Parts: sequence; C-alpha cells; structure tokens
Amino acid sequence: MEAPALSLVVPVYNEAANIRPLLAEIRDALEGPDLSYEVIFVDDGSRDGSSELLAELAQEEPRVVAIRFRRNFGQTAAFAAGFRQATGKVIVTLDADRQNDPADIPALLAKLEEGYDVVNGWRVHRQDPFLLRKLPSRLANRLIARTSGVRLHDRGCSLRAFRAPVVDELHLYGEMHRFIPEMVSAAGFSMAEVPVSHRTRVAGESKYGLSRTFRVILDLLTVLFLRRYSDRPMHLLGSIGIISGGLGGLLGLYLTALKVLGGIRGGWEGFHAVQIGDRPLLLLAVVLVLIGIQFLVMGLLAELIVRTYYESQGKPVYYIRDIITGRSSGVEAVGGVTKPSAEAAAERPMTSP
Repeated sequence: MEAPALSLVVPVYNEAANIRPLLAEIRDALEGPDLSYEVIFVDDGSRDGSSELLAELAQEEPRVVAIRFRRNFGQTAAFAAGFRQATGKVIVTLDADRQNDPADIPALLAKLEEGYDVVNGWRVHRQDPFLLRKLPSRLANRLIARTSGVRLHDRGCSLRAFRAPVVDELHLYGEMHRFIPEMVSAAGFSMAEVPVSHRTRVAGESKYGLSRTFRVILDLLTVLFLRRYSDRPMHLLGSIGIISGGLGGLLGLYLTALKVLGGIRGGWEGFHAVQIGDRPLLLLAVVLVLIGIQFLVMGLLAELIVRTYYESQGKPVYYIRDIITGRSSGVEAVGGVTKPSAEAAAERPMTSP
C-alpha cells in the first residue's frame, strides 16, 4: 500500500469519551481527494476503556493505527512510538483531549509549504485556568526562551507539523517532548509559529498540574547541557573546575601573603603571630581547590564517555541539510562546502609526499 502523505500522531491516556468525536473532526478537516492520511493513536496504558476502543477503531477504520503500551510510559514515549510508526512525508501531533482543533491542521500544512521544517501551534486564546495553567506556562515560556535562545510564544501546544526528516533526528526519552522546539533548533531545522484555536475540555480529566513545573526546570538544565556541551562536556565542567580551583588558589595566596607580611614586619615573632590555620578562609580555599580538581576529573571522564558514545555507535556530531551533487563538473557540494567527486578523485594522479 502506498505511504500516506500525512501521519497524525495522537497520544491517548484515559480519553475514551473523546476518541470517536476527535476522529470525526479529523475526517471533517482532512477528508478530500488530494490528501491521504493515517491516524496513529498511541494508548499510554489507559484504564478507562480507551485501549479497547482503539482496537475496535483500528478494525473499523483502515486509516487508523492503534499502538497500545503495556503500561503508562508517559507522553514522550507515546510521541516516540508514534514517530517510529509514522510513514507519512509530514507528521502532525495533537492531543486526544479535543482541546486542539483538527480544523487548524490545514493552516499548519500551508505554513509548512512555505519552506519551514517544523510549524508550531500558538494557542492565542487559551481556554485554561489562569493561575494553574496559563500563568505558569507564560513564565516557563519566557524562562526557556531566554536561556535557550529559541523564541516561541507557546511551547506547550501539542499541535505541530513536522517534515519526516525532522522526526528521524528526534531522539525522545524521559519527558523531553516539552523541549521539542529546542531539540529541533539544535539540529538546525527551521521553525515557524501559527495561531491556532484552543477549546475548553468537554470530557475526561486534565492530566496536568503545578507539580510538573519542577520537572520542567530540571529537564531544561538537561536540554541546555545537551544543546551546548553534549559533544564537549569538558568545556563546561572544566570551566567550573578552573574557576573554583582558581578562586581557591587566590584565597590561599592571600592567606600566604598575610603570613609572609607578618614575618616581614615583625620578624619571627610576627610570622608566628599571624594565625591562618583556624581561619574559615583557609578551609574555603582548600574546599574550592578540591572541588576544582573534582570537576576537572569529571570533565575528563565525561570526554571519554562522549567519545565512546559517538565512536562505538558511529553517531555523527553534525546534521546535514542536503547533499547537492554536480556530476558534470566533477564537484559535490556537501552542506555548502565543495569537494571533489568520487569520479574526479579517481582520475587525480597520485603524488608522493
């Protein structure tokens, strides 16, 4: 069977009352002779009958694919499973709670056709409680934008459209689905944002709360580290080690200078009169030097681990946008850099060094 043009990935957790209405809305939004699509529902260990309902829909609807987890693994795992199953040239994600409107999908696809790799939904008029949902979301968006440099109005919207090569480069684990824009940006893909509608939940219960705020902060630190230092951890850990050891060394020199100056001014008695052994600064200097040494050693160990990770699995440390080959000129343009083609290299005479 020919691969569809569009794959919809929909994580599901206890949304039995919303699944059939959502599927009907998807049909209304996408039904047409020019667009082939599949809907991949990923059941994340639901206990309200969603799993059984999805099995029925997969039998009734040729376009429906049901992936059912053995237990609850989280939304990130559901997205990862859906991406792996998707066969479309474009992948669209949306929540199963029907707060995302499938009628907005054509607008995302139209924006994608302008040349972008990813289009994010922006819930301009968000239908959620202000104190519990909207305010924490705004603060988180501003914090993440400032620290990561990725300027988006709404990172929490699950309604997104991706070109297939983008999801091939996304390696999701933990709860990293919240930082998909940062991962996309780190890989060098282009992004855009379009306003989408947001609806009040009409069935089921919300799975989100303030407790996830602390997890977001911890995940943000992980993302920032992976984005900037995943292939050179010594630059971070070594810098901390040098700063800490340097401060400890300066404090030690300061205390030593006090001791020496006491000896210069008062002779042997003055030297003994200046006591530095019981001063907190001496203990702080020793601690800072030891911490600096530990961070330097951690940096070296991290470098060894990173090299083992990349070299043992043959993982590249770069992302290629495209490879443009000019066979007639004997030159290949790879990522904007030209190099001789294989045919031209074979014709080149060998010379001795």
